[in-house]
Amino acid sequence: MVQHIRGLIRDRGLTVGDVLPSEGELAVMFDASRNTVREAFRTLKAYGVAESRQKVGAVLTDQHHVAMRDLFSFAMDISVDAFRDIQGYRRLTEMNLFDLLVGRVSEDTLDEMDAVNARIGKAETPEEASDLDFQFHRLMVEAAGNRTLSETYGMLKPVIRRLMLAGKSQRLALEGVVAEHAAIVQSLRKADRIAFVYHMNRHLDAGLEFIPLAGRTVTDGNAGMEDDGR
Repeated sequence: MVQHIRGLIRDRGLTVGDVLPSEGELAVMFDASRNTVREAFRTLKAYGVAESRQKVGAVLTDQHHVAMRDLFSFAMDISVDAFRDIQGYRRLTEMNLFDLLVGRVSEDTLDEMDAVNARIGKAETPEEASDLDFQFHRLMVEAAGNRTLSETYGMLKPVIRRLMLAGKSQRLALEGVVAEHAAIVQSLRKADRIAFVYHMNRHLDAGLEFIPLAGRTVTDGNAGMEDDGR
């Protein structure tokens, strides 16, 4: 039924904002039960393709990125594997931003990053601290001027923010984050590639100590094996 509805959208040239036929109309059109049509609508809504509006019906939307973001947020727990996967993604992006940032990032942006970082140290809750932490990194990513990267980073916000919560309830950890951020900004001000990569790498690794079972793997039912980092 989902394929039928997608074909209908394509054949009629429907686009964002257009209204789909009602459940009853689709049931007759494709000789199906209304329950089947209703389940198909739920699938389309889950993928961000359509949404229900009062007195209107099912309307086509372009919220796929929101649906995927929510799916990532729901599916991923704070585990060692999740941490390494997301931090691995961030290494591929943030640690390789130096060439894009040097000569492009403005003093105003660096000042704003410093200001956000200062607020992290004064945050009253772990949630506030993690929000500010994400804001700090988002400023840096957006300063690189790559729209696709910015949109992808934003899509992963719930997952990245969840990982950023690790350790935020501990004052020493919070102070460590502030110090690492300050070192990252300083390396950008000095256009020092080696310092930037070094401090970014330390920063991305820091939260691992707050993840359960960090540094250990479970293989073939045996717990307690030391992780060699590969």
